[in-house]
Amino acid sequence: MRAPDERRPNMNGRNMREVFQQELAEVQERLVAIAESVHEAITLAQQAFSTSDVALAERVIEGDQHIDAQADELDELAIDVIARQGPVARDLRILVSSLRISASLERMGDLARHIATLARYRFPDAVVPEPLISTFERMGELDIEIARLNVELLKTENLEYHEKISELDIELDELHKSVFDSVLAEEWNEPANATVDVTLASRYHERFADHAVTIGKKIQYLSTGDWAPAEEEA
Repeated sequence: MRAPDERRPNMNGRNMREVFQQELAEVQERLVAIAESVHEAITLAQQAFSTSDVALAERVIEGDQHIDAQADELDELAIDVIARQGPVARDLRILVSSLRISASLERMGDLARHIATLARYRFPDAVVPEPLISTFERMGELDIEIARLNVELLKTENLEYHEKISELDIELDELHKSVFDSVLAEEWNEPANATVDVTLASRYHERFADHAVTIGKKIQYLSTGDWAPAEEEA
């Protein structure tokens, strides 16, 4: 008879299941931690953007590497658990969805960095010309609130947070459209660099919220096993 492998812990089915559940909980905890980092990043990025604070901008830009590392570590954990545990049904959905949510969170961090980078490039000047200041202040407020709600959604899987994020995203989309209406209007007489800056900034703010909505749809999938109806995906 072959001797047992002493390097492998002797665990019965119950213990293995407990370990697996702990690993699933760790995946969720890491997602929440990344979302909290993203919330901090967009908050600081918006402050840098609205006040031309180059020190804050640099902090966001440097901090994006931390968000990237958090996402990479979570992905490695999820892939390792899938390889070792061979999960099925909801457990598999949790792990696969975590990989996709991690990618969305990482992209949200990138967008916060892009917003901060605009502030750094234009320092000491403001990025946004006076006619659009209030519009971008509101866009920033919406992104910060969406990031906060995103943290709560990942902590609780309460789909009411997803619904609220979607509502705020609609308002942000309207503001995004208004920016394009402004720069295309006949009375717009700002220099070319300002036109490019506000167009990019508006797109970054709008896409930040879109990724949060996408995360909400993945949480909905985890909760129900179904994706959103086609009309909600449009």
